[in-house]
Amino acid sequence: MPTPTEIRLKRAERVLDVSFDDGARFSLPAEYLRVESPSAEVQGHGPGQKVLVAGRREVGIMRVEPVGHYAIRIAFDDLHDSGIYSWAYLHQLGREYAERWAAYEQELAAKGLSREPPPRRRG
Repeated sequence: MPTPTEIRLKRAERVLDVSFDDGARFSLPAEYLRVESPSAEVQGHGPGQKVLVAGRREVGIMRVEPVGHYAIRIAFDDLHDSGIYSWAYLHQLGREYAERWAAYEQELAAKGLSREPPPRRRG
């Protein structure tokens, strides 16, 4: 399995750039990483239990932390931080970005949901 040679957080652009030793390079948007989080909160505890996460267009990444020599934990500014992104999963997310993103947008539309965050309450 490919191993990252560089992981660079671009906070202002809300992107995580990942380069792998097989030559693959991916720029993964924070929103994409958030809605595809490997956490049980998003993926569920079994097949067919994945939760559709809406309203995260503006989500950012606060920090990226190593987990051993096999993964990273990403802390998002919506306070989600329980997903552990293995090297294999990061590589898969990069390879499958176009298909996964199109499916995500279709599912949002089918359920009448939006990528836009909910309006902020005053008071």
